Amino acid sequence: MSNLIYHTMNYGYARVSTEYQSLNSQIDQLTSCDRVFKEKMGSMKDRPELEKMLSIIKNGDIVTVVKLDRLGRSLKHLISIVELLHSKGVDLVSINDSINTTTSQGRLMFNILGSFAEFERELISERTIAGLKAVRSRGQVLGRPIGVSKRVTDKMVICKELQGKYTIVEICRMLSISRDTYYRYMR
Repeated sequence: MSNLIYHTMNYGYARVSTEYQSLNSQIDQLTSCDRVFKEKMGSMKDRPELEKMLSIIKNGDIVTVVKLDRLGRSLKHLISIVELLHSKGVDLVSINDSINTTTSQGRLMFNILGSFAEFERELISERTIAGLKAVRSRGQVLGRPIGVSKRVTDKMVICKELQGKYTIVEICRMLSISRDTYYRYMR
């Protein structure tokens, strides 16, 4: 039996960033696709058409885009999508970037790009760790400050002074705090 993978569907994905842009030039380049998912989105994180396409792809399918930047919001996002495609046995074709993972050269090129992205992530991590060590060596305390602000402390004092003179509802209204906050201040 042959180890060849037969492609069952070729899905296209086209996206523009605003409602006012046209998808036509991308769609014209995706004519070889069996089905094209189209999205007109701004900087929104939710891309329902992309999610729909990713949920139906299966082993042997191809996802085709005009450019890689149409597929991912960032390099990190793009790499995660490509890793998902790879885990499902789905190939990727980017027409204008000359990437075609159905060929050995295309897989090599994409693996090189993926290696650069992984290298970049590791460099960022190393720099972050070095920066944290430097800050700690100077005796600086990292993280959120412990304790409460002066404003909160002042409201706590006022609550205690008003207790017994006014009802809890009146005190809460005067200080613009909730009943739960009042009880927390009184502990």
